[in-house]
Amino acid sequence: MTARLPLSAVLITFNCAGPLRATLESLAFCDEILAVDSGSTDDTLKLLAEFGVRVLSEPWRGFGPQKQFAIEQAAHDWVLCVDSDEIVSPELRASIERELQAPANQFYEFPRRNRFLGRYLKHGEGYPDLSLRLFDRRQARWSDDLVHERVITLGIVGRLSGDLLHHSEDTIESYLAKQNRYTTLAASALVAEGAPMPAGKLLLSPLFRFIKFYFLRAGFLDGVPGLIHILIGCFNSFAKYAKMVEQMRR
Repeated sequence: MTARLPLSAVLITFNCAGPLRATLESLAFCDEILAVDSGSTDDTLKLLAEFGVRVLSEPWRGFGPQKQFAIEQAAHDWVLCVDSDEIVSPELRASIERELQAPANQFYEFPRRNRFLGRYLKHGEGYPDLSLRLFDRRQARWSDDLVHERVITLGIVGRLSGDLLHHSEDTIESYLAKQNRYTTLAASALVAEGAPMPAGKLLLSPLFRFIKFYFLRAGFLDGVPGLIHILIGCFNSFAKYAKMVEQMRR
């Protein structure tokens, strides 16, 4: 078998022991696993030690800056960035290892399959949810966004087969709590950028989002879990702009 380029798996962690074991097991093929932890107090650090992960402690900077700091500390230039609740499927692992034998591109995206209410979603917002997570860090970087961060590239993005399996929060309550934090951060970022008052978007953004994901992208085929997932996404759009209005009026 042709040797492949060395690969660092990179995570940011904070009190994420619940789903972390499955994530680390799926990254065993990488030459290094690096975690940048921002003060975990649960069993996260114990699990990382069990799997021989190299751990660095760093105060929280926001999602984009934290992930950029993390890839800068990796031992290898090719990095695979995953979250603590994501699992590299066997098919995706095979695609990654095959491609790194002779990369045709410097950046790669692949589908992310979201698990919600005990079911992997196949339509709507839940799939394919293409995510750019494998790249040469010398040619790309994470954005400075505090939430909804993205990888910034200049060049053609390749696409790999196989899914990144995303295990969303176990309960609606915990899922909504996370979305509440994200919409607050997103609203604050828009206000900081000087975005205009979003009066029209309060109504139109959730409406268009529902039409797009429930009908045009067949979210109705995912049954009740798909409907709930999309409706929460629509409410997130409303909440983000409502919080933005609140902040602008202070």
